[in-house]
Amino acid sequence: MNEIRVFSPATVANVNCGFDVLGFALDGLGDEMVLRKVLEKGIKITKITGADLPFEPKENVVGVAGLAMLNSLDLDFGFEVEIHKKIRLGSGVGSSAASAAGIVYGINQFLERPVSNLELTAFGMKGEAVASGNEHADNVAPCVYGGFTLITGYSPLNIVSLSVPDDLYVTIIHPQITIKTKEARAILPKQVSLQNAIKQSGNLAGLIAGLYTEDYELIASSTQDVLVEPYRKNLIPNFDFYKQTALENGGISFGISGSGPSMFTLCKGVKDAGNVEVALSNALKLKNMQGDSYISPVSKFGNRILEQK
Repeated sequence: MNEIRVFSPATVANVNCGFDVLGFALDGLGDEMVLRKVLEKGIKITKITGADLPFEPKENVVGVAGLAMLNSLDLDFGFEVEIHKKIRLGSGVGSSAASAAGIVYGINQFLERPVSNLELTAFGMKGEAVASGNEHADNVAPCVYGGFTLITGYSPLNIVSLSVPDDLYVTIIHPQITIKTKEARAILPKQVSLQNAIKQSGNLAGLIAGLYTEDYELIASSTQDVLVEPYRKNLIPNFDFYKQTALENGGISFGISGSGPSMFTLCKGVKDAGNVEVALSNALKLKNMQGDSYISPVSKFGNRILEQK
C-alpha cells in the first residue's frame, strides 16, 4: 500500500456540560485527506481544496500533528499529503480536529506496529493547538475513537469511550458568522463558583448515566451548561431564540457546538431531528441570518479509509 484516502468526521465538543472533556462524532460530514508514502522524511503538503490554508507544514494543523508523530516514532520515510476540506473553517464542528486526527490516523495505517488510539489522540492534540491555542482532545478524541468520548484526565491523558443510544440524533445549524476559538476561550472566567462547579459535575455524571441507560429524560435534564454558555452565547446573535425554538419543536437539549457559531440540538429519533431542522431554518430566516443545517445520528465510527492503492 502506497496511497490511501482517509475520511475524518466532524464532531461536536463540550456537549454543554463537558467543557474540554466531552465530544461526539457526526456521520457523513467530514474532511478527506490523501496520503502518499515517500522516501523523503517529513510532511509535504501538495494540494489543498476547500479552504485557504498554509502549505508550510509547521504552520498547518496537518503538518504539525503529522510531524509530531513522525518525529516521535523516528520513521525513515515520509508523506505527501492532499487536504480536502469539507468542514468549513471556524464552524464549530471540529474542522481543525478533523485535519489533525485524519493525518495521524492515516500515518498509522502504514506502520508495521500501529500505535494506540490514545497515542494518536495525543499526536492530534499537537495540531489542534495550532488552531485553538491549547492542546485539548474533546474534538480529536471522537474523530479517533468514534461515538461519545470522555477525557477523564490530561496529565496523563486518559480517554473513555461511552455508550451511544441507537436513536440519538443531532441537528446542527451553522449561522454564517465567524467565531475564533482563541477569542471564545479568552472571554471565559478563570474561576467559577463552587455551586456552579457542583451543578456542572452532576450534569456531566447524569448525561453519562443517561447514555448508558438510554434515558432520554435524564439526557435532556443533564445536558445543561452553567459554566460556559452564559458567556459564549453572547457571541451568537439571537441564541436564546434559537434555543427556545429547538426545544419547542422536538429537541431535548440545545447548546453551542465547541466554541460556535454552530449550535446543536439532541433529539430522540430522526423525525424529531427533522422537525427541529425545519423550525431552526425558519428561525434563521426570521432573523435575516444566512445559515446551513445538517442532521446526523451520533456516529459510532470515527476516522476511516475510503480508498487505498
